[in-house]
Amino acid sequence: MLIKKILQFTAISFAAVSILVACSDGEAATTSNGEAVKKVKVAYDQSGKPMTYIDENGNPTGYDVEVMKLVDEILEDYEFEFVGTSNDDLLIGVEQGKYQVGVKNAFWTEERTAKFIFPQEFLGLSSAGLVVKKENAHIKNLSDFASAGFTLAPIAANNAQYTVIAEYNEANPDNQVKLQAGEEFSVDVVQWVNEGRVDGGVQIEGSFNGQVLTEGGPYHHLKDDVVYNEFAVIKTWPLFNKKEQEFADAYDKAIQQLKETDALNKLSEQFYGKDLFKVLDSVKR
Repeated sequence: MLIKKILQFTAISFAAVSILVACSDGEAATTSNGEAVKKVKVAYDQSGKPMTYIDENGNPTGYDVEVMKLVDEILEDYEFEFVGTSNDDLLIGVEQGKYQVGVKNAFWTEERTAKFIFPQEFLGLSSAGLVVKKENAHIKNLSDFASAGFTLAPIAANNAQYTVIAEYNEANPDNQVKLQAGEEFSVDVVQWVNEGRVDGGVQIEGSFNGQVLTEGGPYHHLKDDVVYNEFAVIKTWPLFNKKEQEFADAYDKAIQQLKETDALNKLSEQFYGKDLFKVLDSVKR
């Protein structure tokens, strides 16, 4: 009889626990209007400092990530889960629907429009420049680089930086940069230039600053040997999965609200050391 009562009590307790777990796990989050919140995965390149990276506490951050956090705050119909990953997995994952959107300081290219939704509103701005040795600091832009007959570090054909140079070459058939498609998505530009393997390479200013100008950076010892010369400021975009048009539209409304404030300007100053939006009127791409 005692054993029977123990078994009955155990069964009742297990059932009560099961109900509590079901209520806590199964109850979907809702908006203030009682509608279900859609959970979405936001992939970010975890090694893309200062645009997208993991901080010393293991948290996702960087310009792109912090902008998307602000978007998340505005969109009460959505709940963002930030997933750190590699550049390649981000692109493949967003295209295949593993992630609903990805951020990686992405430039617009015609080829990418076949794989991703580009929203109406860009996310931010990025400085693109040439890394050259100090004795070649007079090479200020792509025209100078081409006229000098300099060699450029290879860039993978699926890297948007390749498209930027290809567009310049198309517009300047008589003064083209020697463009070579690389096998890797990107090469270690600073190292290649310093070793003399090439005369220069394309790099994002934030990456150059983090590697060379920041104390503790892997190439800080080369701060007096290599220089960065900006040749363009380019708009950057989040990449949405092709089935996420509704989500992309919601993002557009949220980012429009943010652009009516100085929130993005402050984030630009925080992560890039300057407000790139000040030159927005002159941005061509």
